[in-house]
Amino acid sequence: MTVGERQMQTAIKVVRAGAEDAERIAPLFDAYRQFYKQRSNLAAAKAFLSERLIRSESVIFLALSGEGEREKAVGFTQLYPCFNSVALKPLWILYDLYVAPQARRLGVGKALMDRAQQFAAETKAWGLWLETAVDNIPGQKLYERQGWIRDEEFYRYQKML
Repeated sequence: MTVGERQMQTAIKVVRAGAEDAERIAPLFDAYRQFYKQRSNLAAAKAFLSERLIRSESVIFLALSGEGEREKAVGFTQLYPCFNSVALKPLWILYDLYVAPQARRLGVGKALMDRAQQFAAETKAWGLWLETAVDNIPGQKLYERQGWIRDEEFYRYQKML
């Protein structure tokens, strides 16, 4: 790891985003959607994020690097509320996690996941769930390093409308 990379790693700040942050999250969210084979649409990405935040339908944590005018958004995670009926507790779905290419392997993903876990504990949730593409090997490695366990007990079904 270079000195610059170490400085960036230690300078990462994770904050809870508000609706006013939608514009700086939108480029990251648009890149995330492109990773999942969606066409770029920055305006729609911003509108979607704004609506989720204004309606308090999701919680977004934003990773920032640098200070002052040089502060840049370098990653985000978006959590959606859900419930575990069996445990009689709330849970959070970690639906989106994205780190800008220049900030990868610098601890940004770990910092975002740590903050999501802290938030779940603060809200007395049963836990966190996530799913990822089968070919997202870097993501899977991160999740497993963080102590996440791949579900081998249940199948997931979906019906697209």
